Amino acid sequence: MDKFKEITAGTIPTLVAFYATWCGPCRTMHPILDRLSATLGDRVTILRYDIDDPQNAQLVADHNVRSVPTIVIYRAGRVVWRGSGVVSADHLADTIARIEKE
Repeated sequence: MDKFKEITAGTIPTLVAFYATWCGPCRTMHPILDRLSATLGDRVTILRYDIDDPQNAQLVADHNVRSVPTIVIYRAGRVVWRGSGVVSADHLADTIARIEKE
């Protein structure tokens, strides 16, 4: 948890993706996040957490994850965007670009 706080406290936007292996929309999001990472490179940090992994239970509870996929974007330790469901790479890239300007 300390590592999570350290990463999300930075000035680089951190996209946190909560998913489940049994979730179809989550499987759709994986290549979208891979494309986003390839496109934005070091402009974003992407973290992925399986909600069914007991090691992630506290993080899932802290983020009140009720559906998957859930995407949360942090910057400087604050949640600056949150969404659920499949989100396009273009929308996420535009959202991150807007966050970078703030």
